[in-house]
Amino acid sequence: MTYALELRDLRKSFGKTEIIRGVNLAVNAGERIGIIGPNGAGKSTLFNLISGRFEPSSGDVLLGGQRINGKKPFEINRLGLSRSFQITNIFPKLSVFENLRCGVLWSLGYKYTFLKFLADLDDANDRADALMKMIKLDKKRDVLAMNLTYAEQRALEIGITIAGGAGVILLDEPTAGMSRSETSRFINLIKEVTVGKTLLTVEHDMGVVFGLADRIAVVVYGEVLAFDTPDAVRANPRVQEAYLGSHVADAQTENH
Repeated sequence: MTYALELRDLRKSFGKTEIIRGVNLAVNAGERIGIIGPNGAGKSTLFNLISGRFEPSSGDVLLGGQRINGKKPFEINRLGLSRSFQITNIFPKLSVFENLRCGVLWSLGYKYTFLKFLADLDDANDRADALMKMIKLDKKRDVLAMNLTYAEQRALEIGITIAGGAGVILLDEPTAGMSRSETSRFINLIKEVTVGKTLLTVEHDMGVVFGLADRIAVVVYGEVLAFDTPDAVRANPRVQEAYLGSHVADAQTENH
């Protein structure tokens, strides 16, 4: 069976310190996967291995059945995987529209060319306009990204992340720093813009994870302690002991 994303005995060491210790994970196309674990568990390192920022010490990362170990991040992106970061990563001095148009250019075939005016690229402009409506920023079209609210900047980054049409999306703590009301709206936005896509998200907010994910991978000390449905993870005594504790009851209360 070919998975949208598969990790096979993935390991990563920095010097003598092993951070990722034999992770195996198989994600089906269209699934939404939440990755949780305590600080220092290796979650961001795992994302960096998948997206090509780090190269594994051993093991394999497969995207749609293709081994992508050793490829550069931009090469992996062009194969259909895109990610956001914990720290908002946008072009602050470009408008919302210009940020999104930058994100769609390569996927529409506009590579290294200096012979076209951006304003004349109707397909890129139309795609950027559609993305603006999707992320609910169409009324901020000409506002510089630096002048958006924090939640709006995060929404813009989501728009840039999906702009290239990638089928596998990695979101690293997308709701960090948001209020409860902003978080609730943002979860709905993520659901809307990732319909039909495969989603992996690292989150500390248990309400977000249990409300969004089809399955949850619990990472502790660089290993996957459990990978199952939200209900099964809630009920897993090892997970409760190692990480969730009272958060299980809190998340269950919020989602019922």
